[in-house]
Amino acid sequence: MNISRLIAVCVLVGSFLQTTVSAQETQSKGKLFIIGGGSRPAAMVDRMIQDSGIDKEGYGIILPMSSAEPDSAVYYAKKQFVEKGLKNIFGLHFSKDEVLTKSKIDSIKNAKLIYISGGDQNRFMDVVAGTDIEKAIHQSYQNGHMIAGTSAGAAVMSKMMITGNELKHPDYSSTFRNIESDNIEIKTGLGMLTNVIIDQHFVKRSRYNRLISAVIEHPDMMGIGIDEATAILVEGTTAEIVGDSQVIVLRNSNSSKNQHGEKLGAHDLQLNIYLPGEKFTLN
Repeated sequence: MNISRLIAVCVLVGSFLQTTVSAQETQSKGKLFIIGGGSRPAAMVDRMIQDSGIDKEGYGIILPMSSAEPDSAVYYAKKQFVEKGLKNIFGLHFSKDEVLTKSKIDSIKNAKLIYISGGDQNRFMDVVAGTDIEKAIHQSYQNGHMIAGTSAGAAVMSKMMITGNELKHPDYSSTFRNIESDNIEIKTGLGMLTNVIIDQHFVKRSRYNRLISAVIEHPDMMGIGIDEATAILVEGTTAEIVGDSQVIVLRNSNSSKNQHGEKLGAHDLQLNIYLPGEKFTLN
């Protein structure tokens, strides 16, 4: 075989191997089940169980670090699974700066379902950010398992995480009063999704101003507002609506942004309202 043919064969084999690895990496990714908070209808829990496969094998863990009362968070999250006849759901709590044992980290990596409770997303990330806990959650996902979360557990799914705080109006309100610049506090979440910003309790608490502000100031991000008793099931780049209510998706594809003083404006924003059973693409 001459040199030119040998080089061509090597390039072809290398390309094949790279394609194969890429395909395997894509297939190895798991699913996300992102709940907007509130009640969890029985059919939603059924879907979480079915798509995670924990009714057939393996186990699930509940991470309650968002909650100020982790024991209660585990109890109420576990209750709905137990009512479905499952006995393989366990709570696993971590404290900030805890010395992490291999057995606890392995418990996360090998869980077929990881469920992150509600509470305060800042509290959760304060414990897990930059630790082996965070790495283990991502490894579990890459191994094909399901990562789920509700309310604060939904907010942490984004890389750009809405904290819930208004920088210009520190008195807490369940929604933003205005659509204005430099008002949204954004921190770093788990980054299970890198091109979206998740908001929760969305329709119930009228959080439109917050998400509109977010997509104007961060036009490369898709804004996803998930209502209570509703979830998106993400597999690959497809999101399916599961539950009882709606999911609002905002896009600022033209990167439109105008400003008058502190007030923000934009033209041709795209808003879609999705109902249970419908799907959209994360792009």
